[in-house]
Parts: sequence; structure tokens; C-alpha cells
Amino acid sequence: MPRPKVQSTAAAIIAGLALLLGQAGSTVAVPVLSVGPNVDISGFADNESETTVAVNPTNSDNIVVISNFARIDGLMKAVSFDGGTTWTSGVIADGSTDLGTACCDPNGSFDAYGNYFLVYLDLRAKKVQTAYSTDGGTTLHFLATIDHSDNSTPTNNGQKWGAGTDQPSLATGPGGTWFVYKPYSTGGHLLTVRGLHVTGLGQLGAWTAPETVPGPKHCTYGDIAVGPDGQVLNACQEDESGQGPERIFTNVDPDGFGPAGFGPARVATWTNVGGFDYIPAQSGRSIDAEAGLAYDRTGGAHAGRVYLVYTDETPDESNNTDIYVRYSDDDGATWSAPTKVNDDAGVNSQFNPHISLDPTSGYVAVGFHDARNDLGLGGPGDTDGIPNDDAQYWLTVSKDGGATWAANVQVSAGTSNAADAHNGIDYGDYTGLSFYGGVIHPAWADNSNSTGTNPDGALSRFDVYSAAVTVH
Repeated sequence: MPRPKVQSTAAAIIAGLALLLGQAGSTVAVPVLSVGPNVDISGFADNESETTVAVNPTNSDNIVVISNFARIDGLMKAVSFDGGTTWTSGVIADGSTDLGTACCDPNGSFDAYGNYFLVYLDLRAKKVQTAYSTDGGTTLHFLATIDHSDNSTPTNNGQKWGAGTDQPSLATGPGGTWFVYKPYSTGGHLLTVRGLHVTGLGQLGAWTAPETVPGPKHCTYGDIAVGPDGQVLNACQEDESGQGPERIFTNVDPDGFGPAGFGPARVATWTNVGGFDYIPAQSGRSIDAEAGLAYDRTGGAHAGRVYLVYTDETPDESNNTDIYVRYSDDDGATWSAPTKVNDDAGVNSQFNPHISLDPTSGYVAVGFHDARNDLGLGGPGDTDGIPNDDAQYWLTVSKDGGATWAANVQVSAGTSNAADAHNGIDYGDYTGLSFYGGVIHPAWADNSNSTGTNPDGALSRFDVYSAAVTVH
């Protein structure tokens, strides 16, 4: 009887790992993230924060980032045509063009034709304004005011932003572009959605009538996503308690531009992070759960799956906030169990998450501010000897539909402190990123001056930083 063949120890380990990962006989799908150099893309002597990032699918080297200013009336716009190596930055919506004068809260996206769409708030934060570009974001044209109030009440406490509407969002997809916002005309209590028909580059059609989304009276911080069949999913956070716990709801319109309309609100999850939940790293502004959505329209293994990212805190009021992702294969009727995507073992804060899905692969990226390295003991993660009040920017990726997530990588080369920025809104309510063609492009508020190009110096006002992060 012949002796059985004995496998070498090294070969056995490799085979075992392959089987464990479900990849025997093929390439092991363990994501590896390579972080490119940090680039200061704004460089203004002001605070720039609350970013939105979009990659043009017709030219993936074309990236547009827009953010708030603190003191300048208008928005910061930075455009790259070489994959984020160099940027051209300037001020838009400063009253010099038909874009009017902006206060804040930009959100932008490219569609499949290469149209770039932007939604933002006017100077008093009482008008929801929209704009578009057909040249990669180089020039923007006013599109429409989709909600406004004729109320001329002065802004709150002399600040340039008023009350009532907040953080509009948009998403592109089959048939056109969808916008969700809190209308000032109803006191900002009920989320409203409008769609814009789009058939080609510069081929913009009719608007749908404003549709109030069913749900609780104080549902806010809305996000929206478009599925592969044109279905539209809305997400919002109940804001009743301030510190939490609160619920995150979703509503689905099953046929988008069809006649169905949005169905009833359904609870996706509870969270201990309320609409104004204070943590050391955001001690002035506070954080919300910052629920975000991303649909898989790739036609791949997880086509039609929608992902929900949000922040939770365990236990409540511990400042141990973490980033979680759930997914749904039935347009939000049911959701998977939550998966924590930040892999630190400590009790410091993670906050302001953003999710983006690569339409060329179906891989999913999540970025967030992270205080894990600030133990108050000095060193590269600590600026002031106080624990948990400094932050860096981190990323992770899933290649298997949200089942597992890659080892987190620190993207920001330096460490920032929001209190030192005196920004009024700390890092802001949100931070953006866009994922396309295997490359993630985040943009975050950073006052570390790690690049040596911030005109305000280190640990002063924020500039917007970015880096190209390649997924292997």
C-alpha cells in the first residue's frame, strides 16, 4: 500500500488560509489599502470643513471637492484632472454669479453621463439651491431653488446660517437625480424629496413635484440612494432626545420616477448617538449618527444590496462611539445584523462616517474621523495631553458585500484638534469620500499642517486635505 503524500507545513498553512477565506484555488480577496501622499487641496486662510467628493465616471481622473467656509460667504471648490495629484481651488457661490451666495452644506455627485450636480444652502440657510456642471466641475451653472421661504427674519445670533433647513443630500442613478432636504417652508420638520429627469450630458428634463416623506416629525440628516431598477431609498435620523437613544428610519419609493411614491417609514436600527451628541473631539458642535446609504448597481454578486452606515455608542454617554454597517437585500424591509467596521480595541471615539461603493467592482469603502490614538500621553496621536479630543482620518474596505472589513488604515499623515480650529462647527456634521475604479478619494478637515502648506499654520484653522487610496 503506497504511503500517503505528506503536505509541507507551509503549504498546509497556505491551503488552510485559502479555505478559511473561501478562496481555495483563486486569489485570496483580502483587501490591502495603499495610501498616497496627503495633499492640501484648499489652502485658504479660513476654516474649510464639511466636504463632498465626487469622481467623474466618464473620466476617473476628474475629481470635484466642495466644502464650507467659516468666514467667507460662499463655498470652496477644488477640481483635479490628474487623479488627485494636483488641484485647482477657488471660491464659488459668493454672490458674483447666478449661484447666489451660499452659506454651507454642499453635497455633490456625478451621474453616468458626466453631469455634476450640487445642492447647497443659501446665505441664510433658508433656500435649498441646486447647480450643475457639464465640464467636470470647472464651471457651475445655477439650476433651481427647490425650496425657499420669503421670511426675512435675521439669522440666528448674527451667524450667517439660520434655522429651519439643514444638510440636504442628493444621489444620481437611472433616470435622473434625486434630492432630499428639510424644507424651511414647513419649519424643517418633514423631509421632502424631488427628482430631476436626466437623459444625457446637459440634457436636463422636468422636476417631479415635491413629495413629503412619511415618517416622524423630527426626522433629519437625510440621505438618499438610487437602486439598479430606479428605486429610491431615503434614510433619516429621528432627532428628539439630543443625546440619544434614537431611531434611524428608511422609506422606499419602489419605482422612482413612476407613480408609486414613498412608502411608510421603517425602523432600520436604533442608535445611542442622538442628533446632538457631545464627544470630546466635537465638544462644541456635537455629532449625530450620520446615517448614509450606498446601493450596489454593478450587476455583480450583491446587485441590489443597499448598505447603511451609522454611528453608535456603547454604553450610552460613554464617548465610545463606533462605526457600524448593516445591509439589506430587499430595499430596506429587513436589515442584516450590524458589523463594526473600526477595528480598534479601545474606548475612544470614531465619528462622521461616510460610505461609498465602487461601481466598477461592488467593493464598499467607509471613512471616518478617529481618536483611537489619542490616549493623552503625548506622541503622534496626541496634541495637548488630553485623551480622546484629537482625531485622524481612517478608512476601511469590504470586498465581500459587507461581511468582513479590511484592517483599518490611517489616511491622514497628521493629527488634528477641532477646538484649536475655532471653527464654530468643529470638524462639521459630515465628511465626504468617493470610490471609483479601485481608488478611494476622501477629503477631510485637517489642521495638523502635515504638508506644511496651511497658511494658518499647525493646530489653527482647518484646510481640506485629500489622498488617493488604492485598493488591491
